Amino acid sequence: MRRSLPAKPSDAVRIPKQTGQAASIRDIDALFETAGLVRNQRGKAAVTRRRPFERADRSDLSPHVVSPNKAPNGVRYFAVPAWAKFGRNKTGWLWHGFSTRLCGLTSAYRAQDAPGDLNLGFTAADDRSTVLRNRQLLVEAVTGSNSTPLITLRQIHSSVLMIAGDPSTAKGQSASPCKGDGLMTAEPGLLLGIQTADCIPVLVADRKRRVVAAFHAGWRGTVKRIVENGIGRMRLEFGCRPQDLVAAIGPGIGPCCYSVGDEVLGEFESQFVYARDLFCEVDDAEAVRRKYPMLFLTQRAPGHSPMGPSLHLHLVEANRRQLLDAGLEASAIQVVGGCTSCNPDLFFSHRAAHGHTGRMMSVIGIRP
Repeated sequence: MRRSLPAKPSDAVRIPKQTGQAASIRDIDALFETAGLVRNQRGKAAVTRRRPFERADRSDLSPHVVSPNKAPNGVRYFAVPAWAKFGRNKTGWLWHGFSTRLCGLTSAYRAQDAPGDLNLGFTAADDRSTVLRNRQLLVEAVTGSNSTPLITLRQIHSSVLMIAGDPSTAKGQSASPCKGDGLMTAEPGLLLGIQTADCIPVLVADRKRRVVAAFHAGWRGTVKRIVENGIGRMRLEFGCRPQDLVAAIGPGIGPCCYSVGDEVLGEFESQFVYARDLFCEVDDAEAVRRKYPMLFLTQRAPGHSPMGPSLHLHLVEANRRQLLDAGLEASAIQVVGGCTSCNPDLFFSHRAAHGHTGRMMSVIGIRP
C-alpha cells in the first residue's frame, strides 16, 4: 500500500507576499484616513502628514456685523430680531441681549481720552465697584430696572450645568459663585448671564414652557458638548421639547481669526464625525506678505519655507451643529453679532488684546 504524502498548501489559498503587503498598506491607509492623516509616500512609514483641508481667504470668513441697539441709558447691545415678538408690549415674556464694550465706566482697557468701556467681568485690571455699576447698566438696558437679580457663574470651560433658583445656585451668587458654564431657569424675574471675550455665548428659550438657558462655549466646552448636553438637561428638568426651542449664537471669535493647533483638531476628531467640516486652512501671513515681501525672503527652496497656511476653527458652526443634533430646527437658530477679534472697537477680544481685556455678557431671563 502506497503511503500518501502530507498535503501541501493549496495554490488557491496562497497569498503572494507582495499582495499581502499591499493589502496591509491599504488597511493602514484606511485607518489613517479616518483620522484625517495621509501616510508619507517617501518610505518613512512612521511619519504622517495631515490631509489638506479646504483653503479659504480670511476676508471670506469674517462674519457681517450690524449696528447694535441703543438703550435709553446709552448702553449698546445686540438683540435677536426674530425674538422681538417674545418681548414686545405688555404681553412679552422674554428678556435677552448680547453686550458690547461700548458706553460703560471702565477706563482700564481703553485708549487715552476714549469713552469708557462696559467691562462686565471682575478682571484684575478693573475695579470691582466699577464692574458692578457696569452690570447695573446692562441689567437696566435689558430689563428696564437695575435691581433685577443677575445670576452668573465662575466659568471653567466645562460642561457643568446649573439651575438658577435652586438653593445651591442661589447661595453661589455671593463673592464666590458656583462653578460651571451653563445656566437655566423657569423662574421669572431672574437674568442669567454668561461672560465672554472670544468664546461663543449661546442663549436658548422654550417658547411654550417659558424656560431659558445660557451657555458659555469655548473650544473646550464645545468639545465637551456643553450646548448639546444643556438641551438634554432642559428636556430632563423642565420637559422642554426641541421643536419648541429657539436659540441665538452671539458674538465670538470667527473662523477668520481663530487659528488653532493640531491638538485642537485631534480633540474634535475624537468626538465628532463631522469634525473636518469645522476646520479650514487660511494663509494668515498673506496680508503681511503682500505689504512686506522682503520679510519672507529665505535661502530655502520654493515651497520649503516654514510660513504656510494655518488651521482655523469655525466655533460658531460647531455650536450650531450641536443645536441641530439636539433636535432644533435650522430656522430656529439665529447668529447675532460678528467676530470679536476683527472688531476690537465694538467687542472685547482676549486674543486680539493678548489677554489684557475686559468681558462682555450675554443675558436672558423671563419677565415676571
